[in-house]
Amino acid sequence: MSVWNNTTIIKKAQAFYNDAKSVTSDNSTVYYLTDMATLKELRDERLRKLEELNKLGVNAYPAKSDRTHTLKSVVDEFENLENQTVTVVGRIVGIRKFGQLAFIVLKDMSGQLQLFLKADTVGSLKPEEGQLGVKELPLLDSGDFVQASGPVIKTKTGEISVDVRTLRLLTKSLRPMPTKQDGFTNKEERMRRRYVDMNVNEDVRDRFVRRSKFWQATRKFLDQHDFIEVNVPVLEHTTGGADANPFVTHMDALDQDFYLRISHELPLKRLLGAGFEKVYDIGPRFRNENYSDEHLPEHVAMEFYWAYCDWTVGMTFMEDLMKFVLKETFGTLQFKLKDFEIDLEKEWEKWDYAETIKKRYSIDIYDCSLEDVQKALKANNLEVEKADNKARGIDKLWKNIRKDVAGPVWLINTPLFISPLAKSNPDGRTTQRFQAVIAGSELTNDFSELNDPVDQLNRFVEQQEMRNAGDDEAMMLDIDFVEMLEYGMPPACGFSYSERLFWIFEGVTAREGVPFPQLRTDVDETTKSIYPDLSL
Repeated sequence: MSVWNNTTIIKKAQAFYNDAKSVTSDNSTVYYLTDMATLKELRDERLRKLEELNKLGVNAYPAKSDRTHTLKSVVDEFENLENQTVTVVGRIVGIRKFGQLAFIVLKDMSGQLQLFLKADTVGSLKPEEGQLGVKELPLLDSGDFVQASGPVIKTKTGEISVDVRTLRLLTKSLRPMPTKQDGFTNKEERMRRRYVDMNVNEDVRDRFVRRSKFWQATRKFLDQHDFIEVNVPVLEHTTGGADANPFVTHMDALDQDFYLRISHELPLKRLLGAGFEKVYDIGPRFRNENYSDEHLPEHVAMEFYWAYCDWTVGMTFMEDLMKFVLKETFGTLQFKLKDFEIDLEKEWEKWDYAETIKKRYSIDIYDCSLEDVQKALKANNLEVEKADNKARGIDKLWKNIRKDVAGPVWLINTPLFISPLAKSNPDGRTTQRFQAVIAGSELTNDFSELNDPVDQLNRFVEQQEMRNAGDDEAMMLDIDFVEMLEYGMPPACGFSYSERLFWIFEGVTAREGVPFPQLRTDVDETTKSIYPDLSL
């Protein structure tokens, strides 16, 4: 079946292709796949072509491929490459033919390029090399991967092209790749098949290039300041460092339950006790909680710990780190995020936790009862739960303020009862904790770290009692960590942020901000019909 003959296609495949738009400058039409025919019909036709290729002796899935230039580099360097032979690779996004001439539009990660094929100059079939001739072009489809070699030219219409002399099949696709014109817009379907989503919506793929730059820049800044990256365990006997309900798994080798870490904190602080002075880790952490626009049960985070540094020095360092990372990632420090206008280059304000709560709710957080807090929650239409204690209720009140804060603001002097792992200020009731608040969210969590083993044990015991009373998010007693502190850990500053910082400035929800979000398992009926012998 000719992939460029529209009449034949309509007759044989119920309009497998639809006249979408031309991607060249010569007023000719490129035909793209649509959902007008069923996926099964399309797949059956491609399987027929695959069988024909096999009969010809062509390996449709070879291991070897060669490339001398990306498609974008051919276009960008045309003046130097004109009439020079190049080898390019990529996915076919369009095919058309006029008599003895054929055109293939190729796409790789860098961009698109036209392949120009003439019947009298394209090499003939060589099955042992996977090489196709003009006669075999009908066996190709949009979505296939090919390799093409030939001189770089400019066609009569001014289109930069490769004048193909040899054409190799690299991968035969069995399912058609949809296009934007096909309406591939269902959010859940896009997330289930992100590999399709990123082909159809290149802005989604570009998002994860920026996500990579975000973490590259984080590493770059920390490495430049003599921090050492150490990967700490994901499986822990006890898990701590945050208020969160952990995932539990079982290790057969030890016949013991382990927790997936909710934070990098305690293992990294053990490294300070081991003699490291600047240490960090970037990797996943897991919190068995519900999905939201800002939270995922699994996400990537960074934490670092800096010996002989306190929060006053650390705050300036963190501000410089965030500015560097965001500038490297997005190329600017001025952002429009939802209804917020954000300028990270201006002076960052400092807000005292207790003063902020008192100003808004007329509550003294150090001299109030749980009933006072619950009354304020109800007055502001905030949820009151049976499991709430005073600390959690006050935190809800703060978050109600936070949602309207544009920032950048450093929230400081968090109460001791809110931050059980932070070092106390001399007043004995506030902690040396500071958090960056931007666009209605707390985007970092930073401390002068607690290193008094007696104080730490007392706080652990208090948290464990809360846990025993039914608070699944309270911290566990980690006696090994207390023992490490008894050997001695130097004063230190700790700092962390998760990829939520990226999501906020990217302007997407948490699920949209990761390449493959967890979804409830589901197999569509079309796939079930294609594989009837499998229990799907």
